[in-house]
Amino acid sequence: MSMSVTHNHPFHLVSVSPWPIIISFNLMNNLIMVISWFHKMNYFTLLTIPGTLLCMYQWWRDVTREATLQGCHTPLVYNGMRMGMILFIVSEILIFFLFCSLFSFIIIPGNSNWTIMTPFSDHPFSSLSHPFIKYHHLSFLSTNCHMISPCYIKYYLYSKNYQTFNNNFISNLFFSITTYWMYWSTFHNLSFCLWVKIFCSYSLPWITRNYRNYISFFTFYRMNLLHFSSIHHFGFEAAAWYWHFVDVVWLFLYVSIYWWSF
Repeated sequence: MSMSVTHNHPFHLVSVSPWPIIISFNLMNNLIMVISWFHKMNYFTLLTIPGTLLCMYQWWRDVTREATLQGCHTPLVYNGMRMGMILFIVSEILIFFLFCSLFSFIIIPGNSNWTIMTPFSDHPFSSLSHPFIKYHHLSFLSTNCHMISPCYIKYYLYSKNYQTFNNNFISNLFFSITTYWMYWSTFHNLSFCLWVKIFCSYSLPWITRNYRNYISFFTFYRMNLLHFSSIHHFGFEAAAWYWHFVDVVWLFLYVSIYWWSF
């Protein structure tokens, strides 16, 4: 897509945006309200979340205009965004170091704190005991369709086959949404409370999948508005990177939680 505005410099110089500071205050307000909701169970405290979502929409709307209409995303700006996305994924990896405490209890079972991980009264959850989860895991591990799907979807984008790109993107989103059912079935079949032991780290991949699906839906929405081309598609590229990262985390989780525990 051609840019309608030409810049004489390669730097990311845009107008001052009020959304970062507003979202910062909203996130702090959301944290306070959610803590209050945990103690009082008053759903009125959750009314701050729609305000945060509205600010996020306004912010991404401005970024989209800068990228597609104002021509602010030059090759130098792309390099900076790629570096920022890489640092974001690295920060996500550091969050998943919470699993290190889990492995310390597995490697040293004689530790007196072994019961912190899993008491003897609790039994590990078997992924083969539930039909839906079993077939989902087997299809995921055998075909690795999650891992390769962004690659061939990107090929259709490079070849300017946008209709096939949209069709494959829809099927990929459908397969990704089924993971919500898988996680819900896992939580439902656990014999212990997930949040009082080290297994609370299992919820981290669920949070990252929420964010990944949000990015994927937003990318699909922009594609239907013809915001991407074969040479101008960093939004999809960043979404594909995060897609691969979440899949690698899931494979790591499967080996450590489902397979190693048996």
